[in-house]
Amino acid sequence: MIMIVMRDYLIRLAIRHEGRFFKIRKALEEQEEISDEIPLQDAITVFDDDYPPELLELKYPPYVLFYRGDPTLLKGRKVAVVGSRDCSEYGELCTRSIVRALRNDFTVVSGMARGIDSVAHKNACKTIGVLGNGVDVIYPEGSRQLYEKMAEEQLLISEYPASTRCHRENFPFRNRIIAALSEAVIVPEARIRSGSMITVRHALDLGRDIYAVPHRLTDVNGSGCNRLLQLGANMILIDYQ
Repeated sequence: MIMIVMRDYLIRLAIRHEGRFFKIRKALEEQEEISDEIPLQDAITVFDDDYPPELLELKYPPYVLFYRGDPTLLKGRKVAVVGSRDCSEYGELCTRSIVRALRNDFTVVSGMARGIDSVAHKNACKTIGVLGNGVDVIYPEGSRQLYEKMAEEQLLISEYPASTRCHRENFPFRNRIIAALSEAVIVPEARIRSGSMITVRHALDLGRDIYAVPHRLTDVNGSGCNRLLQLGANMILIDYQ
């Protein structure tokens, strides 16, 4: 009974503070009072048995994961596929090939952004979208069809409660969740300065394997992949024969 009360209290704190980790932590430290009238939302908390243990490896593990879809997808082997929002035809082709090769053995984790993320979600058999906004907020707007399919057949998760709008600072912070959930991070195409490289840094801090696709030296959109390979990432080659 005490655990149920604490679980509900934590969900309500997350809703009040829009999922902001440090505000929730401060509220817990100060034992902030909160109204029982705040309606609960579908969520997994650190008090639940089905909370992904991989997230506890993070310096700042999310207190609550709000979700839409099938939370059982959090179990089993998972790999992240992340990359450029403005992907090239080459990057899209590589992403499709990689994800289709993974579909029988892994759940694909990505960030629901345009470009590589969307291609990965669309071609995966099982997939998890990690959002930087509420699970009922469609961003970008052009992804409505993908969002609806993911919410119905796959899984959307976020540490931000329903109705939380997009804030720029949310996205780099949510990338730690993508990295932690996955045993490896695959980068088919990315620039050196990009959100994908932030995900890679989180993954390296956690001891995850990094894979990248090689690009032409003059390809700015693939410069992040080439830099990763230079630094020792595993190279992915695709046999088209």
